[in-house]
Amino acid sequence: MTSDFSGRFDRAFAALKASVDEGRIPGGVLGLVDGEGRRLTQACGAAALEPEKRPMTTETWFDLASLTKVIFTTERILALAGEGAVDLDEPLTAVIPDFRQYDPNCWERQVTFRQCLGHQTPFPAVEPIYTYGGDPDRLRAFVLQREWKRVETPVYSDINFILLGIALERISGKTVRDLDPGPGFAFSADPEKTAATERCNWRGRVICGAVHDENCHALQGSGHAGLFGTVDAVLDHATGLLQRDVAGDPVVKRMREPLSEKRTHGWERPYENWHGGALCSEGTIGHTGFTGTSLCVDFARGHAWTLLTNRVHPSRHTDSGIMALRRRVSDLINGAE
Repeated sequence: MTSDFSGRFDRAFAALKASVDEGRIPGGVLGLVDGEGRRLTQACGAAALEPEKRPMTTETWFDLASLTKVIFTTERILALAGEGAVDLDEPLTAVIPDFRQYDPNCWERQVTFRQCLGHQTPFPAVEPIYTYGGDPDRLRAFVLQREWKRVETPVYSDINFILLGIALERISGKTVRDLDPGPGFAFSADPEKTAATERCNWRGRVICGAVHDENCHALQGSGHAGLFGTVDAVLDHATGLLQRDVAGDPVVKRMREPLSEKRTHGWERPYENWHGGALCSEGTIGHTGFTGTSLCVDFARGHAWTLLTNRVHPSRHTDSGIMALRRRVSDLINGAE
């Protein structure tokens, strides 16, 4: 059994290393853990190519990007719901009463917590909020008061989780960056120990140790991005989900509860051509991050894996092949040859 565990990991890591050797991505770290406590991690390639080259290690910190949505924001919103502090089927205005306050009959004021968690709202996928000013408080006001363009078919939207982050701020009385990021996580990291992301024309430098996402940077903390962690931090969190599921934790039960063909509360679930490959168990949940990160938790098999890369370094405008790599790694973890 142990040899099978390590064999599957070795084959998956070989796929990651091949991608690095081909120059598709600078570097990456793969981690696999199971409910019995077995854990394997391995790194390859470079944590940074610019301004100076640094090697990738299993202790490298990563900008987890949209893994923030599930590791941080979803976890906290569902915990608040379990405590009775939030009703998932109530509109966000229950805790953000000034949301679109000048148009009491607008659709935005009817959007619920559950709809945001499941990306079932009419909000657009993204908006360059950072281009509307430099003051984070004014940008929050902009998010809350602007008349949003309504999309006909719901899409995966950062706006949903920016709003959930503002809801957490209203409930706690603290900014997102002042909240506890969780064990092993942080909202920034030592640049010398962190995988570099993009050469940012807006900020005039290669981003490393500070959040890559422009909107999160401008808001100085948000619910959709901004979390940093190592492979072990991500695996520790995944191990906790596996253990809590066995114990019947209601928060994890909600994370697994389908809301649509592709989504649960916060997470994705298996569908054709999803990032978790073709061999996941039906109840698997997973998520990706724009910087090149991903996490999958297969409860039926009792294991979880994370692929952390710096695929946007030094630019997002390259063919990194990250989606194909995620699928291949996932299939190899789950027993493909």
